Parts: sequence; structure tokens; C-alpha cells
Amino acid sequence: MIYRDFQDLKLSALGMGAMRLLVVDGDDARIDEAAAFEMVDLAMKSGVNYYDTAWGYHNGNSELVMGKALARYPRESFYLATKFPGYDLSNMPKVQEIFEKQLEKCQVEYFDFYLFHNVCEMNIDAYLDPQYGIYEYLLEQKKNGRIRHLGFSAHGDYQVIQRFLDAYGKDMEFCQLQLNYLDWEFQNAKQKVELLDQWNIPVWVMEPLRGGKLASLAPEDEEKLKALRPEEGIPAWAFRYLQSLPSVKVILSGMSNRQQMEENIQTFAEDKPLNAKELETIHSIADSMVKKIVLPCTACHYCTSHCPQGLDIPGLLALYNEHCFTQGGFIAPMALSAIPAEKQPSACIGCRSCEAVCPQGIKISEAMADFTAKLGD
Repeated sequence: MIYRDFQDLKLSALGMGAMRLLVVDGDDARIDEAAAFEMVDLAMKSGVNYYDTAWGYHNGNSELVMGKALARYPRESFYLATKFPGYDLSNMPKVQEIFEKQLEKCQVEYFDFYLFHNVCEMNIDAYLDPQYGIYEYLLEQKKNGRIRHLGFSAHGDYQVIQRFLDAYGKDMEFCQLQLNYLDWEFQNAKQKVELLDQWNIPVWVMEPLRGGKLASLAPEDEEKLKALRPEEGIPAWAFRYLQSLPSVKVILSGMSNRQQMEENIQTFAEDKPLNAKELETIHSIADSMVKKIVLPCTACHYCTSHCPQGLDIPGLLALYNEHCFTQGGFIAPMALSAIPAEKQPSACIGCRSCEAVCPQGIKISEAMADFTAKLGD
């Protein structure tokens, strides 16, 4: 396992993200605990020492399951991270209540890493509003040893991150960014990393495979990469790319099964950053992919808990993207034929509650309306 120096710690370069654990019967709230325990055991055995969860993952059950899984190990043998759920504005007055509950759920007396979750356009004003006392409370917990390292995650644009840093940057020790070779330009990740470099704030990576979209590529793109590194799997290229960025310390991967974890552990057994030609090739592939992307949904499921219709929004958006990519076809209509009428895109009432918590800023209601129209053509 590769390790990175962070202050006086040695962190595994691969961190286990607990947002996409294996679930029962497709229900995101019902985590397969036995499978989760097995994956934590494999991770610990393989030298992974960083574990990332959050209040909202798996409808609030990720913290519970990860707490149970990690409680079987000595507290000093792992680093646990969770986050204050500011992606939901109704949580802003509840920082103390939520923090205490998180400690209880995770069965710990302190968090090694704690983050302001999802700093973005929707919540930046609230995060900076002194009436909520979030910043002051978290600093107090750090002073009391209940938070060892304080940071933030961000899906917002450059200006939002700059505002946050101008206010709180002197106390931020790390930043978790959506970073991969597709988003280096597409979501302006390059400039965000450069901004963090100016503040001497290291980067933690989320969505290294962009919700699985970089786990496989178009055949012609895969051939280009195989010609350069015949022994390297396609998902590994995304991790090798990130190993090439000096600012990156921890790369979080939301591994859903044992095979994914075994492959990632093998990739992180050695440091093999990309050379100049390989970087040029991967950026070229990313440029061509961006032109094909319709909506950048990463299936984080923040939206689903805010939908009064109970729609599987990530699933519907995936079908919408497929329908747009293929300019019609049979795949989306076939899949939708198995979905009840009240769960179809046409069931969207356009309330935009989902859009208020979408990290990607997707105009979901417009997509559902367009999908409905396309299906009716």
C-alpha cells in the first residue's frame, strides 16, 4: 500500500468511501452489513487506514454500519472521517445535535477528520452566516480533541471555494474535491487545485472514477491506453492519473464489492504516475468524452430523499443520458417498461426540491420533462 505524509500522519493513498456500499434488494437504505464488514476487513488487512462516511450516505445508515465495522479494531489503527451535512439547509441550526449523534452512530469519541460537507452555491451564504455558529462550534470541538483535523468538501465553482477560503481558509487543513481526468477541465478542477495550492491545503479526491463512468471507456479509447500500458486495467488509469498530481494525498473510492476493492488495492500497491505522453493521451480522451456527456450525475442519491414522489432520480437520469447518447433506441423504453407509472419521469411535479441539494447543480426537473417529451415522440 502506498502511503502519503500528512503532518505527522501516514495516510493510505487509497481511502475507503462508504457512499456506495453493497445494498439489499436495490434499497439504498438497506446496507448489506455482512458484505460491508468483509470489505472493511479486507481493507484493513491490506493496509487501508482511511475511512470516509457522511451523515446522509445510504439514508443515514452508512455512519452506523461503518461504526459497527470499525469498532472491531483498535481505535488507533484507523482514521475515520465524516461531515457536517450542510448540503441540506435545514441542518444549519443543528450542528451540535448532529455532531453528537454522529459520534454515537460511529461509536467513537473523536473524529480524525471532519468536514464541512459540499460547500457550493446553494449553501455558501449559510455556511458563512455567523448566526448558525457552525465554524465556531467545530473549532471548539477541535480544541477539545473531538476533531483532530478540520477540512471541507466542495462541489461549488472556483468563486465559491475562494469565498469559503477567504473566510475560513486559515483553519482548513485539507479539501475534498471531485477530481479525475474528465473533470480536470470539465469542472475546472485544475484551477481549484491551484487555488488550494496557494493556501497550502492538500487535496483529498472524491469521484476518482466519476461514479463509475471512467471504469470503462469507448473501445477506441481503451485501445489507446492499452497500447501505452498493456498490463493496466482501465479503472487503474484514473488512479494513476491522480497519483501524478503532487497535491493529492488521499484518493477515496466508493467500492461496492470485493472485486473492486481487490483491484484497487493491487493498483495502490505501487506508485506509477503517468508520463507526459500518457497524460496527453488521457486528456485527449477526456476532451472527446466531455462532448458526449449530457448530465454529470454521479449517483450520490442526495436528491432521492428530497423527492416527494419518491423517484429514483439517479436511475432515471442514467436512462435519460442513455436515451440522449443513442438518440433514442430501445434500452431506456425497455427499462422504463418495468417501472410503475407513478415512478416514471412523467411523475415529476417540477417542485425542484431535488435540485436544491444536487452537488452537480443539475436541472433535474427540466431533464424529467425533456425525457417525458422524448419518450412521447
